[in-house]
Amino acid sequence: MAGLDWISFWDSKHAVYVNARHLEAHYRRIADDVTRLVPEGGAALDYGCGEALSAGHVAAKTGRLILCDAAPGVRASLASRFAHNNKIEIAAPEDVEAMPAASLDVVVMHSVAQYLTTAQLGERLTLFRRLLKPDGRLVLGDIIPPNVSPVTDALALLRFGAKEGFLVAAFGGLARTAFSNYARLRSTLGLTHYSEVDIVAKLAAAGFVAERAADNIGHNPARMTFLARPA
Repeated sequence: MAGLDWISFWDSKHAVYVNARHLEAHYRRIADDVTRLVPEGGAALDYGCGEALSAGHVAAKTGRLILCDAAPGVRASLASRFAHNNKIEIAAPEDVEAMPAASLDVVVMHSVAQYLTTAQLGERLTLFRRLLKPDGRLVLGDIIPPNVSPVTDALALLRFGAKEGFLVAAFGGLARTAFSNYARLRSTLGLTHYSEVDIVAKLAAAGFVAERAADNIGHNPARMTFLARPA
């Protein structure tokens, strides 16, 4: 565990996804939800995209899709996976920081805020405000409210597993996760939680007007997604 942080964890061989069916279903569900929120033919950034297995589905709607992840190994996998898709670009966080102002129609950051400190989230929101066009949109997904516990997350995974055909594997995966580096990191580093009021205020401080979406992106309805536009 020495030196392990969230970026190095996601860049390692971990067992967050209980099997290949879970991994595929997870990213397919996210891509389906995100596709409904991105504009036709626009320039989109998926910040902290992870493996993004179904990003081609999102790219089919956009004119340009930039996949950004802080983990070098993840970026290498993305570059290989989408080498023949001329709509998809792979970027490191420093590449995104160097992008010109007002160059994006939409920024999506899903299931990332919980792994950032409040100061780090503020820095990202300020960056996104600079990169978005005046009529652009920020989609901030999977925000964890203060009252959501690991038990709630586990139940959401089991329901998802029942729907997608990996319920038995999900039970085993939850048992493994309890003794994994993920559990130890969650215990030592923690996850950052926000109330609806707090995240709307955080977005306002970065220059956004925001509202909570009717549904969260992904399989966990106890978490929240926010839609924001430059003020």
